[in-house]
Amino acid sequence: MYAKVKLLLIFFFTIFMLPGYGQTLLQNPEQFLGYKPGTRFTRHSDLVRYLEYLSRQAPSRLKLQTYGTTYEGRPLYLAAISAEERINRLEEIRQNNLKRIGLQNGQPTANQPAIIWLSYNVHGNEAVSSEAVLQVLYDLLNPANERTQGWLKNTVVLIDPCVNPDGRERYVQWYNGVANAVPNANPWAREHQEPWPGGRFNHYLFDLNRDLAWQTQQESQQRIALYNQWMPQLHADFHEMSGEATYYFSPAAKPFHEDITPWQREFQQIIGENNRKYFDQNNWLYFTRETYDLFYPSYGDTWPTFNGAIAMTYEQGGSGRAGLAFARADGDTLTLGERIAHHYTASLATIETVAQRKDKVLQEFDKYYQRNRTNPPGPYKTYVLKTRNQEAKIKALTTYLDRQQIKYGFVSGSSAQRAFNYTTGKHESVKIETNDLAISLYQPKATLIKVLFEPFAKLEDSLTYDVTAWAIPYAFGLQAYALPGKINQTQAQPIALNQTITKPAIPQPYAYLARWNSLSDIQLLSALLRHNIKIRYSEKAFQTDDETYAPGTLIITRAGNEALGASFDNIIKSEAEKAGIQITPTPTGFVSTGVDFGSGSVRYLRKPKVAVMAGQGISPPAFGEVWHFFEQQIKYPVTVLDAEYFNRVPLSNFDVLVLPGGSYADILTDKTLSQVRDWVNAGGKLISLESATGFLAGKHGFALTRKKDTDSAEVRKNPYALLKTYGESERQTISDAVQGSVYRVSLDNTHPLAFGYGDTYFALVQDVINFSFMKDGWNVGVLKKDIYTSGFVGVRARKKLQDTLVLGHQTMGRGQVVYMADNPLFRAFWHNSKLLFGNAVFMVGN
Repeated sequence: MYAKVKLLLIFFFTIFMLPGYGQTLLQNPEQFLGYKPGTRFTRHSDLVRYLEYLSRQAPSRLKLQTYGTTYEGRPLYLAAISAEERINRLEEIRQNNLKRIGLQNGQPTANQPAIIWLSYNVHGNEAVSSEAVLQVLYDLLNPANERTQGWLKNTVVLIDPCVNPDGRERYVQWYNGVANAVPNANPWAREHQEPWPGGRFNHYLFDLNRDLAWQTQQESQQRIALYNQWMPQLHADFHEMSGEATYYFSPAAKPFHEDITPWQREFQQIIGENNRKYFDQNNWLYFTRETYDLFYPSYGDTWPTFNGAIAMTYEQGGSGRAGLAFARADGDTLTLGERIAHHYTASLATIETVAQRKDKVLQEFDKYYQRNRTNPPGPYKTYVLKTRNQEAKIKALTTYLDRQQIKYGFVSGSSAQRAFNYTTGKHESVKIETNDLAISLYQPKATLIKVLFEPFAKLEDSLTYDVTAWAIPYAFGLQAYALPGKINQTQAQPIALNQTITKPAIPQPYAYLARWNSLSDIQLLSALLRHNIKIRYSEKAFQTDDETYAPGTLIITRAGNEALGASFDNIIKSEAEKAGIQITPTPTGFVSTGVDFGSGSVRYLRKPKVAVMAGQGISPPAFGEVWHFFEQQIKYPVTVLDAEYFNRVPLSNFDVLVLPGGSYADILTDKTLSQVRDWVNAGGKLISLESATGFLAGKHGFALTRKKDTDSAEVRKNPYALLKTYGESERQTISDAVQGSVYRVSLDNTHPLAFGYGDTYFALVQDVINFSFMKDGWNVGVLKKDIYTSGFVGVRARKKLQDTLVLGHQTMGRGQVVYMADNPLFRAFWHNSKLLFGNAVFMVGN
């Protein structure tokens, strides 16, 4: 018996102690899922199952982390993969990396690997990414794969297998539900006609690939928080494009932002060369140096670049329309299997390139951060933002800066300085005061700061992919200065930024006053309305206790709210603290100048029932921006109405109807538009944004009209104006384009639509606005001559973008129409214009 037991123990010892035991039995994706990758789309839950399986089977080489959840509750994962000896010291490696670049104190230890971060499926219907990553994960963990195991001796590979699970699952569920048993490659088959809103976007229909710098979405905030804990040397983002396209890899197209270093440009070439080698071996078609530039700072390639990484986009032809098989115009059929092979190959080629040059990659990364700390780029070395009466905006800004790992302080003394004034657009003498917010560029994130704050981004080529202006002072609506030198500052926050009540408590005050100049004020208003607190606002400026309050100031009187008893004060104080704003108690309804609180110029603010249009014909992001504003930013109830049944909706159930940008010809037919007009006449409020405003222009009963086109006059003046060169067609087209530029809008701030603003505000203009001033209405916001501030605007577009209406208000019967020619909620990052939209919803017509 003893002999048998001894033999059995020897047998088990021999088997279990074999190198790689358990790892050699690792199931590949086909074995685990039960189908060959490329023959169907994998559900997100099955992707998660495979990740968790791999982490159980190979714990010595893979650490799986859940770093957050989506709006719909799906988990977000990051897989860290390396050689066994590195996985055991993963936390040390992470901290070492931060110490090397100055983001963490301490002395790093030696033998640091390069850190690579690969992101897949940021656009949900670009679904090949998460299919390809299954094989990438397997090959990195397969101990029999000598090539990948060699690379992992020099690297830690961080893999985000699905950045946008909500969008992916929306696409996969739809496609798997409509696909034929045998894939139909005909582009007109139902399986190639993805329905509205498509799977590209997240739950709130935001493009997460445009959100890295702004981090307005839950997924982005969680992801970037983790990215900042790692700060990889390389980031690659995997995408898809048109089904007729081939494959794109670096080097990128022009324009390159001027702050992209020579090394970052060089390594784009090196990465491209290694990819080209493998694509040439397989006779796969590809292209480089076209379309995908490195300028706008909020992409998956540019934001990491401005954080020191070498970063690039990979684009596979296909996208949501391609399905499992797609018949191209050239007669070829593109299959999901081929798309997987291309992304898989590019993934491994990228890892290989870094692994072979690990020392040089680390050396250049360290140099990047050393330069930031000691010799930051650009002519300005300090940015100063005014804090007085802007406390809520400053709090929002500091929250944003904290997310970016940007250090800041507060000015410790007053002085006059020569600086660039963002408000006037000139270099002049400005007054810097104690407690102003100051951001020095002598810190690790200097390049990112410079890019985000630069008043004029240098554009080396006008053919760019996205917006061309984004300066943070304009976006947050803050008075700001850019200084060429350093100034004295302290890290301590001024008391005013941390207090809710601005004066000693008054027992049972007559009213509370809340200034109206930021998104936080809308958040407070929304919260109080949800508590059914009755609120008033002043249409005119007034002064009390030596403080001046502008039109729009909220006046929350005890009168009318008596039923709340003692909870009245507690609710107001609690909600003000949550919103991060200051409120002022006052013992009287009498004011020293202006109108008393019982005046007819102090208007009762009704709690509106709001609806927003969605569905086929509406721009998904435009709708999503409105939806997100109400649900996530101000937490105010909104009813979503689908265009499919809109003509049957009893509009009398609503006070406000918001029309996001979109194509309305098939939605608001003559009959339906007549119904909307009758509803407005009966007391409703219609708010139109972007192209919805253009749709209403010239329609019966609407005061808005377009300016007359002058092209015919130009042609009469120059008969050769219509002779164009085909090869220059793209550049001639941009003469009529606006690439997200900043314009100074002149405001009538006596009108409720402009409450909380001065006589101008800086708008991010996305398209040509070409409307006449209204005769029967209020021209609240207009573009005059010579009001361009920053960004690219074509020659012909610039001529049109003057003497045109941007914001208008028309009284129609007992109701209101608010025209907003641009999009004040664009990507949720242009904070300066959100108050305009809040005014349109809550103030106008009350």
